[in-house]
Amino acid sequence: MKFLVADLERQAIDFDESLAPASIDFVDDMRQVGVLHTAGRVDLLKEHRGTHEIVEDIRIRGTLDTRMEVACARCLEPVSQPIDASFDLIFRPAGADLDNSDRAISTSETEIGYYEGDGLLLEDVLREQILLALPAKNLCREDCKGLCPECGRNRNTDPCDCAAASTNPRWNQLKALQPQLVRSQDKP
Repeated sequence: MKFLVADLERQAIDFDESLAPASIDFVDDMRQVGVLHTAGRVDLLKEHRGTHEIVEDIRIRGTLDTRMEVACARCLEPVSQPIDASFDLIFRPAGADLDNSDRAISTSETEIGYYEGDGLLLEDVLREQILLALPAKNLCREDCKGLCPECGRNRNTDPCDCAAASTNPRWNQLKALQPQLVRSQDKP
């Protein structure tokens, strides 16, 4: 769904959409497995920057909820992750803030996104908000044992007989310092 500036000049637009799985392209290791429901409102804000310069910002407020499937950070098994988020965003035309002077930007300016052309795609906004709502590290379970670094087996389902990972020889000199560090901590 695309929100066109020309349509927003006439009136604000309310939206209430349900998108089937695979309606939005995500990165390779994640996929939408539940219906994505989103609802909200889109307005056009006119920012006057002088007598003849008006910047048309698009403000989009709404909510979204869906279920995503991502890879476990330790064992790579699929993890189902519910997403329930709200957003209040401002998008400015690309190039509206370009000038040749060096200046500091305000905190509020760091919160502004940019759109190109004659409008904004809802799918682009939703993709970004879902990626931001996902935890940085997804685990299939808190005590996930991960993959064996030697044979690559999933230690949760298929224990292996690989020897404990050998120590990298580059760490041997630091390991030799360990007894000295322990003794220095024991002294008052």
